[in-house]
Amino acid sequence: MNFLPAIDLKDGQCVRLIQGDMNRSTIFGDDPAAQAQIFADAGCTWLHMVDLNGAFAGRPVNADAVRDVLAAVDMKVELGGGIRDMTTIAVWLEAGVSRVILGTVALRDPDLVRAACKAYPGRVAVGIDARDAFVAVEGWAEVSEMKAVDMASTFADAGVAAIIYTDISRDGAMEGPNIEATLRLAEAVPIPIIVSGGVSSMADLQAVKKAGEGIFEGVISGRAIYDGHIDPAAAVALLEGS
Repeated sequence: MNFLPAIDLKDGQCVRLIQGDMNRSTIFGDDPAAQAQIFADAGCTWLHMVDLNGAFAGRPVNADAVRDVLAAVDMKVELGGGIRDMTTIAVWLEAGVSRVILGTVALRDPDLVRAACKAYPGRVAVGIDARDAFVAVEGWAEVSEMKAVDMASTFADAGVAAIIYTDISRDGAMEGPNIEATLRLAEAVPIPIIVSGGVSSMADLQAVKKAGEGIFEGVISGRAIYDGHIDPAAAVALLEGS
């Protein structure tokens, strides 16, 4: 099981939001590339990045910061936020991003997801962010009428590399991940699932590993790292060790 530290970008800075609210953000650093290097030095092989401004704007906004990170570290980077057409997908994959995360567009235009998976096998993930089990889009500002499980099921045969499932009510709130809902999603589709939202301690990571060993592909954590509750090196040892 992979440990994926998160770098969320807002105005070029590393931040974390509480429940996806751009007005409730905490700045944790102004040098994303340096932060990525810290994670690389800790032994992390994957990095989860989100262009928060891009998620609201519908196009990349923090491109310079992303490129700085790609130039600074030899890590596999998955990137989401404002990626909503084949041109942007191609730009980022050619720039060195290991896989793109399609969220809002996956709900709006599922055919694009299928086309992208066909064009770039193994390099397209779907981000499903849920509030009370229903999919939220547009930077979590809008809740749709589609349930997370139903959305995941539509891509069961599309060749999606992974689904990043986030329970918005838990994200940034330090209340622990919604393991039960994530397990239900994993049971519903034959796609690797990555746990996101609310992972706040080493105990949370132990619980995820116990419940999802052999089921979940990875776990994302952000605020807990910056607050000092999770040591990245210890997390890697716990989740990726035998």
